[in-house]
Amino acid sequence: MLKAGGKVYALIGLEAEPLQLSLKCDPERAEALRQEHPAIVPGYHLNKRHWNTLTLDGSLPDPLVQELLEHSHALVVKSLTKAQRAELDHS
Repeated sequence: MLKAGGKVYALIGLEAEPLQLSLKCDPERAEALRQEHPAIVPGYHLNKRHWNTLTLDGSLPDPLVQELLEHSHALVVKSLTKAQRAELDHS
């Protein structure tokens, strides 16, 4: 589990084979990604509107996975208070 300011932005399914990564996503983009990539599905046991689960089976380009991880982090940081964001900058 990866957090920013105490809020989760990524869950890693270490037991899954292949590895799975659940990330927050803008709802409209989440749906478009699911339609475009079979390895991206609604978040498993998560709010399916805001979370996607990526199966890291080699079919998703590494730059896309990295960008989606950064997007998830940015969404969570954006939701933090100014004080919480300032603390992140100093850690």
